[in-house]
Amino acid sequence: MSTDLSTGESADARELVHFVTQQTRFALVTNILQHPRQLPSMYELEQLNPSVSEATVYKHIQKLIDAGIVKEVALSADERRQGYPWKFYGLTDDGRGFLDSHNLLEAEETLQRIYETISDKPDKMVKYENAPRPNEK
Repeated sequence: MSTDLSTGESADARELVHFVTQQTRFALVTNILQHPRQLPSMYELEQLNPSVSEATVYKHIQKLIDAGIVKEVALSADERRQGYPWKFYGLTDDGRGFLDSHNLLEAEETLQRIYETISDKPDKMVKYENAPRPNEK
């Protein structure tokens, strides 16, 4: 698959829309959008998708990275704290542009409000949500 994230309605763009909207991958994109800092850790993504195996979450995040939709960002070695995550996943600028051009960001604010209402998060997830993150999205 081409990773050119052009906004035109070429066959490649249609193929990429289909790729991103596959159920598990779209759930992961949605999880990124709804996260308070739009940079969840792998643990947070796994917790938000309890019916999907950890290996499957990882595999689909890697596919989204390979397609140029998602990026992995990490804290520098001196910013890392023991017991906290240091790798996070967010949309690339091109990925955000692509999703926006195909009207796949319409519910972003609603998703964030829904996420705020989740009241039964494990303590570890709350801890990870509040972990230091790189300054970029």
